Amino acid sequence: MKTSIIGFPRVGELRELKFATEKYFRKEITAEELEAKGKELRNKHWQLLVDQGIDFIPSGDFSFFDTTLDAAVLLNIVPEKYQALQLSPLETYFALARGYQGEAGDVTALAMKKWFNTNYHYMVPEIDDETELKLVGDTLFTNFNEAKAAGVITRPTIIGPFTLLKLATYHGSKQANDFYDAAIEAYAQIFDRLAELGCEWLQIDEPALVLDLSPAEVQQFKDLYQNLLAKKGNLNILVQTYFGDVRDAYQELVALPFDGIGLDFVEGRKTLDLLEEYGFPKDKTLFAGLVNGKNIWKNNYQQTLTLIEELQKFGDVVLSTSCSLLHVPFTLANESLLTKEVTNHFSFAVEKLAELNDLKKIVADKETNRDLLNANLTLFAQDRFSKNGQVAQRVESLTEKDFIRLPTLGERASIQKNKLKLPILPTTTIGSFPQTKDVKQNRAKFKKDEITETEYTAFNQEKIAECVAFQEEIGLDVLVHGEFERNDMVEYFGESLDGYLFTEKAWVQSYGTRCVKPPIIWGDISRSKPITVAYSKYAQTLTDKPMKGMLTGPVTILNWSFPREDISLRESTLQLALAIQEEVLDLEANGIKIIQIDEAALREKLPLRQTDWHTEYLDWAIPAFRLVHSKVQSTTQIHTHMCYSEFADIIQDIDNMDADVISFEASRSNLDILDALKKIDFQTQVGPGVYDIHSPRVPSVDELEVTIHNILNKLPIEKVWINPDCGLKTRGVLETEASLKNLVLAAKKVRGGV
Repeated sequence: MKTSIIGFPRVGELRELKFATEKYFRKEITAEELEAKGKELRNKHWQLLVDQGIDFIPSGDFSFFDTTLDAAVLLNIVPEKYQALQLSPLETYFALARGYQGEAGDVTALAMKKWFNTNYHYMVPEIDDETELKLVGDTLFTNFNEAKAAGVITRPTIIGPFTLLKLATYHGSKQANDFYDAAIEAYAQIFDRLAELGCEWLQIDEPALVLDLSPAEVQQFKDLYQNLLAKKGNLNILVQTYFGDVRDAYQELVALPFDGIGLDFVEGRKTLDLLEEYGFPKDKTLFAGLVNGKNIWKNNYQQTLTLIEELQKFGDVVLSTSCSLLHVPFTLANESLLTKEVTNHFSFAVEKLAELNDLKKIVADKETNRDLLNANLTLFAQDRFSKNGQVAQRVESLTEKDFIRLPTLGERASIQKNKLKLPILPTTTIGSFPQTKDVKQNRAKFKKDEITETEYTAFNQEKIAECVAFQEEIGLDVLVHGEFERNDMVEYFGESLDGYLFTEKAWVQSYGTRCVKPPIIWGDISRSKPITVAYSKYAQTLTDKPMKGMLTGPVTILNWSFPREDISLRESTLQLALAIQEEVLDLEANGIKIIQIDEAALREKLPLRQTDWHTEYLDWAIPAFRLVHSKVQSTTQIHTHMCYSEFADIIQDIDNMDADVISFEASRSNLDILDALKKIDFQTQVGPGVYDIHSPRVPSVDELEVTIHNILNKLPIEKVWINPDCGLKTRGVLETEASLKNLVLAAKKVRGGV
């Protein structure tokens, strides 16, 4: 049996690519130096895969920002406004990813959305009627040659035309199928060039096949690939799917002349059923995704071996990961604080390579490799999760009234209006302010015991005072304390909750150079003491304006953690909801009149198939949020925030969260969310983000004023708040201050004209 992976983490073992790219952004290194760092990492990773015995090694999974963007650039899907800047290829690439503001012009970045049901974000390709889809780039080929020169024959990987064109946004009359002929020609040229270079296999990712597909879409996929595969020559084509099963297109998929088909047996609930019902062609290789690429727990060898044995009756099987290893940390090797008893249960990207190799050895000769199997059996015979009977009892005793807040939303709005006395179009931020170097150093010194808690707190209070003074100076209406004490919006809360474990360097890429360090749920979750109250209470003493208490919601904490496998996601989330509810009530008792409970990741674990949305997710995720705030007083205003996902199709469920105010990311998606809000007569007050915080550009007052008027064309003014589209943690101080000043000025100008 051979082994394969779909993709590998690209930021490096210690985030080397992140730091090099950010140096390039700051003009501290040249483009050539950045390219050299990329080459160094690619070669290091290829050699690692060779050393771990992986047979099918990918190339093309490396990117300086995003592989979907890479495919778009490769195929000339670059809107004219970016080409008109006449920048270098690398600068144009980063203009697409981050926006650009300089002598060459001023453009915003492409929209950014969540990659299926993960916390990774992709750049949304933008296509208009003038787009000429054609092969113009060469990175896919140079990377293959680079690996070949190092003695490694890789399997290049690229997102497939069906998924690429399905995920794109269209400005004009043309739609995806209008570009199929051009896509066939471009991908056929890719086939030819790779074959000339000595490539044996090409991996084409088509994860869109796991979505709900209409018969017409399935036919489009079939027609597209019948024409494309007729041009593949001697090149072996693997079509790779992940994040679910392909029930809508399975029969058409296996009937097409692919040489290999990659299927997910971890998240694909019906994948095995499909094989047993319809069979699998003997002339194709099954790339079986059996090692979980999204969670960090060790693979259960006995269960996997049993499934392998069942699959081998269908023909040739290659053992693979369920998805790219991009979604897990790089390696356990750098985790020195966790005990061996704990880390024995974990498997990060490098360790998953070893698991693939172990399984390959056991399949080849079970008796010779009996020790590998026995060690795994012993591990899984142990109880690995920490239980708390009181927590479980609290969840079991919940009744329907625990999820209902009274009085109703409309009644609360009137009460809060009289209590808070805010102007129309109230201005605020989402929560965090820039985490400058001194802020990070202060936190690092405290963790290393180089300063006392008193010194640490005094520094943070000084930063809070500066932040509050700035907000008052520019005229924001609802203030925040800046979150200078927080490392990450999930990790910070997890550190104060019983039942969590934390890593030192287990970073996972979220988008571009942004990496997160998801905590690990190790047991039942509870709160033993207040988490945010002291800093929020202090900040409120500095101003007569309302100070928002800032919390992360239970669904987001769950979705941005590595969850347990022994209890349901619902039960874990309700445990978190009860813990955060205690924090909400403590904030309220300490004079905080507005409390924001962020649910940025609400959609993240939403099943990819709409038929499963409510029964498998929304029927407990939405009530979990309501549980958090169901006991607060009518005068307390509850906010929440959501970003970088498609929310239009669950907008009624979001309204049912019964928050008083919801802020959405909206700027990168051109305020598309407004149509959905208007269509259902959205009852909650709403703050559509008026500028993109993931770009360094500063929006002008005029630009922001136009945006606000566009919002008011679709929403009643009494329901609209004015805010950026996300937290400001990753931005620089100067650009943040300039942008917020312009935001307040624009809001005041619009108020004056009403």
